[in-house]
Amino acid sequence: MSKLAREFDLVVAGHFAIDRIKIRKAAEIVRIGGPPFYSAITASRLGARVAVLSKVGGDFPEKYLKILESERIDVTFVHLIKDAKTTSFHIKYMDDKREMRLQALSPKLLPEDVPVDFKAKVVHIAPIANEIPYRTFEKLRRNADTVCLDPQGYTRKFDEKGNVKLKEWRDKRFLEKVSIFKSDEKEAAYISGFSNLHKAVKKIAEYGVKTVIITMADKGAVLLYDGKIQKIPAYPVNVVDPTGAGDTFMGAYIAEYVKRNDPVWCACVGSAAASILIERNGLLRFGFKDEIYERAEKLYKVIH
Repeated sequence: MSKLAREFDLVVAGHFAIDRIKIRKAAEIVRIGGPPFYSAITASRLGARVAVLSKVGGDFPEKYLKILESERIDVTFVHLIKDAKTTSFHIKYMDDKREMRLQALSPKLLPEDVPVDFKAKVVHIAPIANEIPYRTFEKLRRNADTVCLDPQGYTRKFDEKGNVKLKEWRDKRFLEKVSIFKSDEKEAAYISGFSNLHKAVKKIAEYGVKTVIITMADKGAVLLYDGKIQKIPAYPVNVVDPTGAGDTFMGAYIAEYVKRNDPVWCACVGSAAASILIERNGLLRFGFKDEIYERAEKLYKVIH
């Protein structure tokens, strides 16, 4: 590692997305998405030093990078491939159901795309369409103290029309080298082989994962740490737009984790940050530190 290595609290690796979102009867909206957007901005607003590693196409609006920079996020690891398309999804919410269709796919993140001159307390590996091969995962892992994995992109398969379905995925090469794991409850079932949530959490932990987080929308989350399982409540809100909630949860969780806070508090901050995001409209729906902590303290008191 170079003595001149750039140091970050968090590096988020995965594709940005241009999301076309239809929520019930409202007009369709088009905006940036993906973990490098939601996780990165949330963590930065909570005081973390953040960089993102991603690939985008020539269709990616430069204004989005400027927004990230205005949020104090390092975007020098974002690779622009002019003759490629940015990963794009059409997302449709109807009642409690979400339908997703892949419309474009950016090139994979390869080992040579990973800079050698960085060091991260946490690298959050969060593919959305299988864009991070194992060799890239390995190179990222070597530059980080802690590896966090959101395997959503590994559990997705796409039919000839791009419709997203879930598939089984339990690649031990990844799972055995991850300290923090996060998925939603449906993904957890496909990864663990168990529909029972507690069995799923324990199975994932058996791979050697120290902390397992399963998010459950308005039912909160389940957290496993030190062999214990803790239910994390959701902060009650009226949901306006649920897009990005899980990524926001993890951005907040990691921002607190690097401060050496206990896992329950970290998860309460994650739940609080997600609650603010989903109750608002607009691109920058994120909360700020004071309002996130205020909600987190209320959730923490419910548990303790």
